[in-house]
Amino acid sequence: MVTPADRGVEKPDSAARLRATLASVAPGTVLREGLERILRGRTGALIVVGHDRQIEAISTGGFRLDVPFTATGLRELAKMDGAIILDKDASRILMAGVHLMPDPSIFTEESGTRHRTADRVARQTSVPVISVSASMHIIALYQDDLRRVLEETAAVLGRANQALQTLERYRNRLDEVSDALSALEIEDLVTVRDVAAVAQRLEMVSRIAGEIDTYVLELGTDGRLLALQLEELIGGVDAERELIIRDYMPTGRRARTTEAVLGALADIPSPDLVDLGTVAQALRIGSVDTLDSPVSPRGYRLLARIPRLPSTVVDGLIEHFGSLQRLLAASMEDLQIVEGVGDLRARGVREGLSRLAESSILERYV
Repeated sequence: MVTPADRGVEKPDSAARLRATLASVAPGTVLREGLERILRGRTGALIVVGHDRQIEAISTGGFRLDVPFTATGLRELAKMDGAIILDKDASRILMAGVHLMPDPSIFTEESGTRHRTADRVARQTSVPVISVSASMHIIALYQDDLRRVLEETAAVLGRANQALQTLERYRNRLDEVSDALSALEIEDLVTVRDVAAVAQRLEMVSRIAGEIDTYVLELGTDGRLLALQLEELIGGVDAERELIIRDYMPTGRRARTTEAVLGALADIPSPDLVDLGTVAQALRIGSVDTLDSPVSPRGYRLLARIPRLPSTVVDGLIEHFGSLQRLLAASMEDLQIVEGVGDLRARGVREGLSRLAESSILERYV
């Protein structure tokens, strides 16, 4: 039996499945047009998006259609009692007038008969279920233990634009702390606190971007401009997250994969993300008691800023020199020892690092 405590606890991949379903009912899709026709007609509906053995087992009555999906067809079938069952792509209407009988012991907080059935069917089968309420004038989407009310475009756009403004402020702050870290790396003055501050801002920006991305999905064709703005604001963030982890990831027994560290950061609850000690622990570079301890980068972040430098060459340079300070001190002859680094590339690395050092220090002190 599903208890109240289970409400809102996501099954594996349930959030991803919800996102896919949101995309299928976004403005501009034929399914969304059909739902809005039902809403305007004030008849209500219960629609199952998918058909398998589990759906078959809890279905009784109704009649089979197996016809191409149309918005007008969905609207007309919604005038009858019973659920409408579509295929998983919502491209065909399989059945109509179906009576669904999910397990009555499954807990649900819904009160109306249609919403209670939709919630229980979604929980029991993991198939998306849509409930259109004539009395409340809402469209509710159920996926596993999750529930999402589809709002009007204007309301979603309002929240999305507010989130976009927040993202812009966070991105500006991220750029500031990232530039400060670069200057500290050049001078070999980096502490755990400095690294954690950049990783913290990267994670915050990533989470806000994820929220906006959900709005983009929900807006469908109305979210194209929002998608362009989002893409511009988060450009390079994912790469920066990986680079800072590779720069400071402990070696030996404490070593972890980049994916594991990114997962540890993602698992930090939002209220705890403001604590740099918690971020440092997720990075495996320190704790709240060691925030002022010195650390040294390997050089991935700065080498990534040198144009036309292949990743294989970057890996070779890091493996050979081991730290950014040794890279900065390396001569042209030292650089050419590394496989794949000839005279021209060695000059590019040497001049690139020198320019980065000069600009970072100027920005820090001027």
